[in-house]
Amino acid sequence: MNMMIYLMPIAMLMGGMGLLAFLWSLTNRQYDDLEGAAWRILVEDETDCKRP
Repeated sequence: MNMMIYLMPIAMLMGGMGLLAFLWSLTNRQYDDLEGAAWRILVEDETDCKRP
């Protein structure tokens, strides 16, 4: 039971840090363009092809 005194604040602190990281990512528009990165993988750039 004594360990709960230490584990509960640590768990609350880690949960709060995770929530702050998620809110930070929302405010920095990390989730705006979900399809753009997937399409960029499929599109072949002409600069990447080195044909003689």
